Amino acid sequence: MHLLSRHKLDERLFTKSKVAFWEKVFSNLELIAAFISGAIILITWLSKDHLSDTTWVILHLFAFAIGGYAKAKEGITETVKNKEVNVELLMIFAAIGSTIIGYWTEGAILIFIFALSGALETYTTNKSNKEISALLKLQPETASVIKNGSEQIVPVEELVIGDKILVRAGERIPADGMIIKGTTSIDESAITGESIPVLKERNEQVLAGTVSIDGTITIEITKQANDTMFQKIINLVQSAQEEKSPSQQFIDKFEGTYVKVVLVVFLIMLFLPYLLFDWSLEDSIYRAIILLVVASPCALVASIMPATLSAISNGARSGVLFKGGIHIENLSQIKAIAFDKTGTLTTGKLAVTDYYITPDMDQNTIIGITGEIENGSSHPVANAISSFSINNSLKGDWEISNIKTVSGNGVEACVDGQLWKIGKANYVGIELAEAFHGGIMRKHQSEGKTIVFVKANEKIVALYALKDSIREDAKELIHNLNKLGVETVMLTGDNELTAKEIAEESGITHYIANCLPEEKVTHIKKLKETYENVAMVGDGINDAPALATANLGIAMGEGTDVALETADIILMKSDLAKITKAIKLSSRMNQIIKQNVFFSISVIAILILSNYFQALDLPLGVIGHEGSTILVILNGLRLLK
Repeated sequence: MHLLSRHKLDERLFTKSKVAFWEKVFSNLELIAAFISGAIILITWLSKDHLSDTTWVILHLFAFAIGGYAKAKEGITETVKNKEVNVELLMIFAAIGSTIIGYWTEGAILIFIFALSGALETYTTNKSNKEISALLKLQPETASVIKNGSEQIVPVEELVIGDKILVRAGERIPADGMIIKGTTSIDESAITGESIPVLKERNEQVLAGTVSIDGTITIEITKQANDTMFQKIINLVQSAQEEKSPSQQFIDKFEGTYVKVVLVVFLIMLFLPYLLFDWSLEDSIYRAIILLVVASPCALVASIMPATLSAISNGARSGVLFKGGIHIENLSQIKAIAFDKTGTLTTGKLAVTDYYITPDMDQNTIIGITGEIENGSSHPVANAISSFSINNSLKGDWEISNIKTVSGNGVEACVDGQLWKIGKANYVGIELAEAFHGGIMRKHQSEGKTIVFVKANEKIVALYALKDSIREDAKELIHNLNKLGVETVMLTGDNELTAKEIAEESGITHYIANCLPEEKVTHIKKLKETYENVAMVGDGINDAPALATANLGIAMGEGTDVALETADIILMKSDLAKITKAIKLSSRMNQIIKQNVFFSISVIAILILSNYFQALDLPLGVIGHEGSTILVILNGLRLLK
């Protein structure tokens, strides 16, 4: 690693800003060219009585060249590459044909509107890339590394696992890591979409791209710069934009065949009406040129991709990442959704829901001693009781020694010379446990709760009932899915009592208890046989096979790397309620695509028939065809909101 000089840092930042400037300029060139072409056409038309024929032709040629260069280059390049004639070449042929028969202005207008529709499509793509651009701007260029007792500024890409970096209040965190010193509130809105800052303390994880608001912290790097959650989000959005939906794939295949048919019909139309219908040769060629314009599937081709990219951008902005157009298209077709329980429907963390203290002992003493004994264990039950103790008791002056974990049963310790035991009913004495507080144990067991007893000097003094609490957004989601008629199923490895209780509390339609990871795959396959289109929502390594087996895999953003990589859709905030919104977004997108396809086919059919009955001239054909293309693109852009 090396010390980055102030001069080099300024140079890197200047280069980055310069590149960003030229990228912005080039991304707008197509739109600028279209408007320049249109301006030349307008000036030429207004000044036609004052221009010589040569000047008039030259101005039109300029309009053709400026407006049509990008599309002509794209058409020729794609034709050579794919060995398929495409829509772009059809438009160029139509414009050239218009000039051959003397319709220079109409041909130029065709090029102008075609260039404008292409620029709008480019705008849609650039708009969908906005999320990536915004994320890239959040990636710090450098980091302050603490090395040999001094602070050094180094490029982020040179950070390695184990490096210790300093992040001051107001600075953005450059890489994923763990806080080893300091406390701060973290703004995670760039990653999770959550606007409320989260308090982060020692030994807690922080993510690249988030901001330390009010404290200076020292972080130990735990992931390379190219392996952070931040970078994964960028990669996911990029891959989603590149992957085409089934509808788009069909249109792409259809386009090649359709263009060939149009060219064949165009060649026939050049002479057949002249030979059969007593049309003049000029009329026959004129109608063939109009056919070439109006039969081109520009609007049909533009019906899907802008809408899909807009929907993907909309989802990414609200914390739902789709790994491709196919997934957002299929989401609204889902008939059943299977859920993992722990960490998905529930928080994955046990919490004390009920407790009972014997009346002849001080409550603060019992809760405080129990919390201190459990504080030394990493077991989820111990963590829950310890947290409960911190919030519900005062610190006491107790002498606690000889703390010992009894594997599979609980923990014991010596408190002021007395033996204390904390654990299962069998560990403290089943008869005493069943008799405590009128047999309250059975009631809580029937509710699927974990029961822990506290025994002091051969007498049970307390009972704790613990449960993995259900996410509030899970209840909202299940309610909404039931209203939509989507079947909901819970797959859990928990026992029957716990599974039933969670299902009833959340509103889940069906549940399958005692389900091993490999059995989840079997149940997903059975659901697919019944409902055809099935989604799976999970967060753990054991959910990955089921996520891959389902038609759509949906992973919680807080889940394991394996789950995130396997899933088709990722909920960045782990907010289950977003699934309902994503389904509605998918429905809107499919509806808009259907509108676009129906509209574009109808316009083509009407224009072709009007041309056949000689009720359409070239300018109206150009406006009708290219205008419909612009309209379907604008309709797709509605999904950005």
